[in-house]
Amino acid sequence: MSPAVERLPRGRHGLSREEVARTQRDRMLLAMVEASARKGYVDTTVADVLHGAKVSRETFYQQFDSKLACFLAAFDAAGELLLAGLAPVVADWADDGATGPVDRVERVERFDRVMGAYLDQIADQSAVTRMFLVEVYAAGPDAIARRAALQARIVEGLVDLLALAPHQRFAAELVVSATSALVTPLLVGGDTDALRALRTPLVDALDRLLAA
Repeated sequence: MSPAVERLPRGRHGLSREEVARTQRDRMLLAMVEASARKGYVDTTVADVLHGAKVSRETFYQQFDSKLACFLAAFDAAGELLLAGLAPVVADWADDGATGPVDRVERVERFDRVMGAYLDQIADQSAVTRMFLVEVYAAGPDAIARRAALQARIVEGLVDLLALAPHQRFAAELVVSATSALVTPLLVGGDTDALRALRTPLVDALDRLLAA
């Protein structure tokens, strides 16, 4: 899902049928994100997506068989957007040739930088993050299963980044779950300063867990 998509120009635009379909899909996913953030998933309708994406009902049903199918596709795209935003921070250590054993001090430093990037994304892309932190629960069991799978990917990534031993995995699970629980009400309330302020206590919590 592109962070910004435009309506196709009228007439000849030189795009292939596949490119047109991809652009229309991006617009529908973005419209679903925005409508869900504004109205909530339950009150969002297919008509809201059509209006936001400026596509026809026929175009919508060529790609999605229901509102839920569109939401799940948008959720997957939002998750990939989140992970892509964290990738440059993770890549810094690879670029620096960081290999070998990772001590507690370096683990905390890595977590601090990743958590800072994550909270910045939550604060700066509230509509996208609201989808997988809030509205996903209203969308039903299929959506909740997608959220659990995404959270598991985040835990796995954190375990790898911090080079945690098997017995330390639970620390990563606790911090990821706690972060979600603490972030959600602040996101709903629009308190971006408080969101970013979670960085220090969460880093301290991980440090204490690793020391235990």
